[in-house]
Amino acid sequence: MKIEKSKKGIWSNELNDIIRGACGGFLFGIPLLYTMEVWWIGSLAQPPMILVAIVITFFVVYLLNRTEGFRKYPKSNRPYEAVIDTVEAMAIGIICATFMLILLRELTFNTFFKESIGKIVYESVPFTLGVALSNQFLAGDKKGNSAEQNKQTNNQDELHATLSDIGGTLIGATVIAFNIAPTDEIPMLAAAVSPNWLLAVIATSLLLTYGIVFEAGFANQQKRFRQRGIFQRPLGETIMAYLVSLIASIFMLWFFQKLTFSDPWTMWLDHALLLGLPASIGGAAGRLTI
Repeated sequence: MKIEKSKKGIWSNELNDIIRGACGGFLFGIPLLYTMEVWWIGSLAQPPMILVAIVITFFVVYLLNRTEGFRKYPKSNRPYEAVIDTVEAMAIGIICATFMLILLRELTFNTFFKESIGKIVYESVPFTLGVALSNQFLAGDKKGNSAEQNKQTNNQDELHATLSDIGGTLIGATVIAFNIAPTDEIPMLAAAVSPNWLLAVIATSLLLTYGIVFEAGFANQQKRFRQRGIFQRPLGETIMAYLVSLIASIFMLWFFQKLTFSDPWTMWLDHALLLGLPASIGGAAGRLTI
């Protein structure tokens, strides 16, 4: 019985580590994912350069894993375990980057194999670094804060807490998406996606933001469960924050004249949903910092 519980705990910790690493990868890798120059460089990269990118990424992530790594509770500081963690971090980064490239239609069945490999490897670099850095830039204790902090949180006015969430979401969304909004990547991506793919973008945005705030074990995660407010349920907060991120995305696209009032509503919708993906991820990080 104890052995079964021990195994269950090991697998639970492993799953939590993977979720936290993947969320860190998305936080770190999304901005570069919306950069067409990286798509082009990856698609034109020759095998020797792809191999160099893999080797350099492995070396950097190995050094990061020797210091702390993406696991909440590292087993030890042994070199071979750091190698295993590095391989796992790179695998998470590659899977995340591949999924996002497919979601944004930068990888399709018509994409040449060599071009696909180059894009995946080059885009996976920031994702993999995000996995390795997930404990450093948003580390937190899932057991929560002190009783005094609990008391302060419970005494917060609901409207004030809700406005704080909206403010944190707007700040995070702007920090991540502001540099993407004026570029040509959003119109290019919008031209390639269908309504069904936009539904997948919505689902991915909601799933990622929920995971970052409520499942990854980053800083202030338990505070998010305790905090009072009008939308202070995980599902309600996730949907509310996503809508706020979409509004911020629409404003940024209009501000940079990527959308005008003469454009059809369908154009406003697909552009907002595509920019809303990185904006909502930034908004999730913003809520964790307040």
